Amino acid sequence: MAKTQARETVVLGMLGTTLDMGRGPKRWEKWRPTVGLCQQEDLVVHRLELLTLPGHDELVRTVTEDIAQVSPETRVRPTVLTIQDPWDLEETYGALLDYVKAYPFQPEQEDYFVHITTGTHIVQISMFLLVESRHIPGRLVQTSPPRSGRDHGGPGEHALIDLDLSKYDTLARRFQQEQREGLSFLKAGIDTRNPAFNRLIERIEQVATRSRAPLLLTGPTGAGKSQLARRIYQLKKARRHVSGPFVDINCATLRGDGAMSALFGHVKGAFTGALSDRPGLLRQANGGVLFLDEIGELGADEQAMLLRALEDKRFLPVGSDKEVESDFQLIAGTNRELQAEVERGRFREDLLARINLWTFRLPPLRERPEDIPPNLLYELAQASQALGTQVTMNKEAQEHFLRFATSPEARWSGNFRDLNAAVLRMATLAPGGRITREGVDEELDRLRAAWARSGPKQVSTVDLVVEVLGEERAEALDRFDRAQLSEVLAVCRQARSLSEAGRALFAQSRSQKKSVNDADRLRKYLARFGLGWADVAGRGLSEVA
Repeated sequence: MAKTQARETVVLGMLGTTLDMGRGPKRWEKWRPTVGLCQQEDLVVHRLELLTLPGHDELVRTVTEDIAQVSPETRVRPTVLTIQDPWDLEETYGALLDYVKAYPFQPEQEDYFVHITTGTHIVQISMFLLVESRHIPGRLVQTSPPRSGRDHGGPGEHALIDLDLSKYDTLARRFQQEQREGLSFLKAGIDTRNPAFNRLIERIEQVATRSRAPLLLTGPTGAGKSQLARRIYQLKKARRHVSGPFVDINCATLRGDGAMSALFGHVKGAFTGALSDRPGLLRQANGGVLFLDEIGELGADEQAMLLRALEDKRFLPVGSDKEVESDFQLIAGTNRELQAEVERGRFREDLLARINLWTFRLPPLRERPEDIPPNLLYELAQASQALGTQVTMNKEAQEHFLRFATSPEARWSGNFRDLNAAVLRMATLAPGGRITREGVDEELDRLRAAWARSGPKQVSTVDLVVEVLGEERAEALDRFDRAQLSEVLAVCRQARSLSEAGRALFAQSRSQKKSVNDADRLRKYLARFGLGWADVAGRGLSEVA
């Protein structure tokens, strides 16, 4: 029976031009990493690929002879790398990569280790990357001096690091878990299912934890801008990225002379009624986060002062001739199209450029039908807390509410404010804290009536068909096709995008399909009449949101 050939251990390592240095007999009284590596009792090095820089031939000879003395079984193969500056990352990594690509690795017969104790930090980083990327099919080995210190001889100790199975995987999992916790925190723990919204929150988490640049949150009223801004602050506070407070104000509430004072503060006697100094919101937010909701409502003077404060972190309080400082991160919110406001002369272009580095649009609730069920559960929990009693919703009532909530009939013009109010009303009126089908019906009637009062007048669907196709083509349609097209056109006119219109039109059938593309279904339907999205959409609306 053939004897199995023992695998050999091969170490690739850079000569330490400082740590491996030693002359005369006293060199044995000093810890030298490369020599010490070959003295480890439980790590037999059969071959050492000793990488060196030009001009160190004498040191290479000394180290090779010393290794032969302490570890006769180790064969040392020196290789000179043409690296002029071992602190230059591009040159060093390139030279090491060329060496590795030409090396005849035989992982079936040999075990490989990379010694990362010696060499410059750039060399060590490059070796780490080559192992991590699997250009070198091996593991890392780290040596350390004896407990008595580097000035004492001896082999010291070593540790093996496997990048696939080691503590580095644990660290990576910790970072991933931290990110997941951050995402969940930003979503208030709600298990949201809308892919676009989840991608949005993931990007916000990345930016919020890495940058102090201004953030701009856009979206309709009630989409959750204020709540998200506060959670961004709380996440940054927990990660110790900010130490100051969260200060917020709805700019729509700032009017006249009081706006400048509220934002930038004033000194005593600055105007009638200024009986004492006032710091202002910007100074209160020093070291923290300032959230200016509805920033488009600010006047021209306030916009100019805010721009100066953002750029220089300095500004003048009202009535003062001495500047004050405040270093804060700005989160701005708006339900307006600020670029359009710039074109109308109502918003400063330079201020928009300053706050528009990171802009995130929060979609309205009607664009996230998948997220209504988990948000319903969240609102039930919030209602329970507000009322001080456990509020539940029986299965029939919940299914009935969700059928309406995810249908085209549900406008959700107030977005999450509408949903919050609806659940709170149902919970308050629920006998014994249990919402029934009857309670849901009562609330749905209330919502329909409220939306009917506040909503825009419906455009005549008959006129829409004529408007889009022309009178002659409209008259040529069968009554069935004309009625169906009328409904489709009405939905398209009120939708913000082709995707949103498709979701509204196919809300019921889409739940029965494994794979859905509502936008494509609607596009094909319109094509039957020679129409595209541009022909049927409201002015300025995009094809895909």
